[in-house]
Amino acid sequence: MIKRNLLHKLTIAVLATSLTLPAAALAHDHGAKPTTTIVETAAGNPNFSTLVAAVKAADLVGTLSGPGPFTVFAPTNAGFDALPQGTVPTLLKPENKAKLTKVLTYHVVAGKVKAADLIAAINAHNGKYTITTVSGDTLVASLSGGKVVLTDESGGVATVTTTDLYQKNGVIHVIDKVVLPK
Repeated sequence: MIKRNLLHKLTIAVLATSLTLPAAALAHDHGAKPTTTIVETAAGNPNFSTLVAAVKAADLVGTLSGPGPFTVFAPTNAGFDALPQGTVPTLLKPENKAKLTKVLTYHVVAGKVKAADLIAAINAHNGKYTITTVSGDTLVASLSGGKVVLTDESGGVATVTTTDLYQKNGVIHVIDKVVLPK
């Protein structure tokens, strides 16, 4: 019965993170200690198969499986599909490994950034907060309709659709588009 109640609570928590929530309700720390890494979690979810293939092609599996902590703004397959036709196959070619690595590390921030902390930073900086990514480039975070929106250096916009998926080496925030550095 206890396991069933816990499973029920976890199911509700996972479903709740998929909904549009007021900014104050975006942080979800359920106290359970995560047992998988960012890469293991992504590899276990079919919605991230393109991301996982890209991480493998860029030889970033070891890095993103390391101790971290990392914050990953993880685009879904649909986010990759929204790129111009041919972009993903071109990036996955061995001769484009450096460019692919730059694109992927543009989605990673050193440290564990919870949604509530990011929202607080946005609010403390007059509605826009600049994030420096592992690639050395920047994203600008803002709020729109109670959701965090990331604007890349080219003016592209991605919306955070699911927040605070805690892993043993960091946190994943799911985004609906791929952000691109200049």
